[in-house]
Amino acid sequence: MEHTKILQGFCLLFCSLIILNDKAVIGQQNGMVDLTILESAVSKGAVCLDGTPPGYYFDKGHGEGVNNWIIYFLGGGWCYNVTNCLDNTKTKRGSSKFAPKQKIFYGILSNNKTINPDFYNWNRVMVTYCDGSSFTGDVEEVDPATNLYFRGARIFLAMIEHFLAEGMKDAKNAILTGESAGGLPALIHCDRFQALLPNTPRVKCLADGSYFLHRKNNKEMSYMETVNEGLINLHHSAKMLPDSCTSKMKPSLCLFPQYFQDGIKTPIFIVNSMFDTFQINITFPGYFWDLLNNTCPASHVKTLQDFKQEFVSALPKQCNTSSRGMFIDACLFHVHIVRGNIWNALSLYDKTMAKAFSDWYFDRSPVQFIENRDLPLNCYQFPLKTSPCS
Repeated sequence: MEHTKILQGFCLLFCSLIILNDKAVIGQQNGMVDLTILESAVSKGAVCLDGTPPGYYFDKGHGEGVNNWIIYFLGGGWCYNVTNCLDNTKTKRGSSKFAPKQKIFYGILSNNKTINPDFYNWNRVMVTYCDGSSFTGDVEEVDPATNLYFRGARIFLAMIEHFLAEGMKDAKNAILTGESAGGLPALIHCDRFQALLPNTPRVKCLADGSYFLHRKNNKEMSYMETVNEGLINLHHSAKMLPDSCTSKMKPSLCLFPQYFQDGIKTPIFIVNSMFDTFQINITFPGYFWDLLNNTCPASHVKTLQDFKQEFVSALPKQCNTSSRGMFIDACLFHVHIVRGNIWNALSLYDKTMAKAFSDWYFDRSPVQFIENRDLPLNCYQFPLKTSPCS
């Protein structure tokens, strides 16, 4: 219960901060993108927690980008018990009935050439998140007592099949991406995505704010392990997780990228803060609020330094730069790439995130950037950065 209250408060504050920061760039966007409900998904059993069909927002490509595609999956947390999932059916996280009718596309999805020079004219898709399982669930039976549907994996496949029919089968370039719980399937399903595009020369995956760290022998991890076990059992997710991982350890650990990343054959790029606010808030309750208020007691410093070291050590080894890229900053952020004030502004080693990713994606240069800091930065007034621990 304590963790749930912390998460609810964190989500309210975090979403408010995103809205305030992104208002500054609304004027630089060119209109809203309408919600489309994928009615055909129902016949495939690909439905939200409440049985409604999933939805998406689609801005069609043009010019040189007409045969290029970005599929972006929104996040929204996990539901790992019946009560939690029933609560989600009353929100956009469990029902398309509550999905916003329109969205503005920011960052990597922006149609503004100045903000997003390499991808502005691509076919850009944002998929709603309403399954509660990072698009891994696949349970045929529906309990009449709850009427809950656990069909996230079917939603993933139905969406990809839909856009293949819409022209993605002829794509020259394709990116599977997403944020937080919606970014994890960009890793879990990366090879499946590539297999569905056998004639596409360049297919790569980008996960944002999805590198959830498993800290071995750490008492704070018991909550996350409980959540993972609940998700696996409720959504029957194990069969959708990489065999390279589940053949070696229990499936609940195979939701942590550090345990299955080596088995991904398709090139992947990781965008994350080494002090990701979701993980800091879960692992060290109370720290986030102190740091946000530019307060960093001496007791926090060693703990945060140790966390950073564990996080960096878990990342893909810096050897095969053509198949593994990364942009790891020290900001107190959770997600980055669809935040208009971050994508083309936050820099490491004299490259913006937008430039770093596009250079890696188009094979112009290797990118494995890790910010050289031991303690977090408060970047919520970006581009102003302050260090609460200095």
